[in-house]
Amino acid sequence: MRRFPCLIVFSLFLAPMPVQAQTSRAASAASYLERGISWMKKGEIERAIDDYNLAISFDSRYANAYYNRGVAKQRKGDLAGALGDYDRAIELNPRDADAYFNRGVVHDELGAREAAINDFSRVIEINPRNARVWSNRGKTHTDQEASDAALADLNQAIKLDSRYADAWSNRCFAHWRLGAMAEALADCDQALKLDPRLAVAWNNRGLARQEKGDLDGALADHDRAITLDPQQAPFYSNRARAWLLKGEPERALSDLNHALALNPNLAEAWGHRGVVWFARQDFAQAITDFNKALELNPRLADAHCSRGVTWLIQGKLNEAEADFDRCRELGGMPKPAAERLLQEMRRRLKVK
Repeated sequence: MRRFPCLIVFSLFLAPMPVQAQTSRAASAASYLERGISWMKKGEIERAIDDYNLAISFDSRYANAYYNRGVAKQRKGDLAGALGDYDRAIELNPRDADAYFNRGVVHDELGAREAAINDFSRVIEINPRNARVWSNRGKTHTDQEASDAALADLNQAIKLDSRYADAWSNRCFAHWRLGAMAEALADCDQALKLDPRLAVAWNNRGLARQEKGDLDGALADHDRAITLDPQQAPFYSNRARAWLLKGEPERALSDLNHALALNPNLAEAWGHRGVVWFARQDFAQAITDFNKALELNPRLADAHCSRGVTWLIQGKLNEAEADFDRCRELGGMPKPAAERLLQEMRRRLKVK
């Protein structure tokens, strides 16, 4: 009987110890997280990741540590690693709008457009007044060729924040995709008025100027975009397109090789480089590059049309017919000279 009081007293001394240990681990996790954030502000990404790893080792359910580690991995280009960390952050905190937004950006960069739209939509459910997410979802809809949905989102972004330059730039790009060049130019002008250092707006205005036939103006815009952000492969590819339209295939080739060194999965660059090989009359290499472009993006109408012309030059009527048909299905149009060549080959081969 006398043991009971002793046992009770002993248990009172033991009981706080797990609580104290848990508190200590949580404090350590928070401390490492804060130090990691400080390293990130200094641009020390690897050191930040090391500290986020330590924070997670002290608290495996620390959502903010996973989120911040995801940001660091995303910044260093480890998109798969960032995706895993954002998944875990969202699992631990299903209302973390920032994690959904960043995961949406990663999905978009990886070409997973539907997954990106789903993430951006979740952010809108949590905070419908976030102009940035409406703008990003609109851009993703544009990439998916969902024109009405894209414009609706971008209009909403501008309505929520009329000084958000990225939204104007993204709507410029949407108008360019729709063939509305006057509207595209007006939107890009507004974006650049708000933020003269927005590289993508210079790039987008360059695309619109190309369509308007202002090739010198387009080249000046693409030059400016590349000066502001020289690591963007599409900027070089788009400038190469302007060089091709200006009849400068060698200058285009230099830009395209640079674009593909930065991003070997840029389908448009492979397609444009195929045109350069065609201009050099290296038809075998042209077909190789058109094939690569269409392997990466089977919906590139211009690549189908260009490959169709190359097949015609080589006397391969069936292959040319198939590419021209696909080009038309995708909204493209073989050039009149290509159509005349096609008709001439049909006549020679007595094909109706």
